[in-house]
Amino acid sequence: MSASEPHPALEIADLRKTYANGVEALKGVSLSVADGDFFALLGPNGAGKSTLIGIVSSLVNASSGGVRVHGVDLLRSRSDAMRMIGLVPQEINFNLFEKPFDILVNYAGFYGVPRAEAVVRAREELARAQLSGKAEVMSRTLSGGMKRRLMIARALMTRPRLLILDEPTAGVDIEIRRDMWRQLREINAGGTTVILTTHYLEEAESLCRNLAIIDHGRIIEHGPMRALLAKLDVEGFLLDVEGGLPATLPTLENVSLAAVDAHTLDLEMPRARDLNSVFAALDASGIRVRSMRPKSNRLEELFVRLTTRDGAEAQR
Repeated sequence: MSASEPHPALEIADLRKTYANGVEALKGVSLSVADGDFFALLGPNGAGKSTLIGIVSSLVNASSGGVRVHGVDLLRSRSDAMRMIGLVPQEINFNLFEKPFDILVNYAGFYGVPRAEAVVRAREELARAQLSGKAEVMSRTLSGGMKRRLMIARALMTRPRLLILDEPTAGVDIEIRRDMWRQLREINAGGTTVILTTHYLEEAESLCRNLAIIDHGRIIEHGPMRALLAKLDVEGFLLDVEGGLPATLPTLENVSLAAVDAHTLDLEMPRARDLNSVFAALDASGIRVRSMRPKSNRLEELFVRLTTRDGAEAQR
């Protein structure tokens, strides 16, 4: 890398972690996240995501390996590296009997931000989180979605260059989730690198440009979202049909058909298959397609295939 090129926001090299009970949580993880990226870290429960985030955020000690944040070695210069990281954990972990404004100002002060500057930042972040009207109420009175937005606002008080979010929309309804997506896109557009873990795979597909999938302590896929999704050799659609479906669905070669309800068909077919021939066969069976739409989550299909395959190989 030349001196003029920016360092990656995060560089992880051969990271390993074995706990005292013998559990090997990370088995040589290497990963790079580019400056300014919106990056998804995905994996099933117990895959090693929490351990990886814990090490990067200095909450867990690695057994071996290296971590650099914008070129700063986390082990050698922990304080300097941590000043560049904002962490939004999955669990609500602020004082519910403090006011949002005070939570933000006090958090900034803990990281050495002068109070006058912290006050200005707190007002900015509360406005960005659409919480200005709640600045002086007890935080315990906030809704679940408001508490989540407050945690993001708190993490941004130190103006981090790297923002790590662990399941930030867990437990909130779809309207609030999409509002938080807007907020995260704005943060990323402002130049902050964002790393997201989520079990809502449609969230990762909608927001992230690159991703890594971790399973059994190893990275099993890593690359651009579009390129990884292109590896799927099947396409899925939901078909809305006129009238009702017959009691027995037709059998079509290399095509999977399943009734979702009395008026909806779930269709999976090879990407190379001609869709018109499928429609013609359905029509010949008395099934008239009124409209169609892609199945909501291609990433979920890829995720299931990869983690199922990796799990089977790990047990051999």
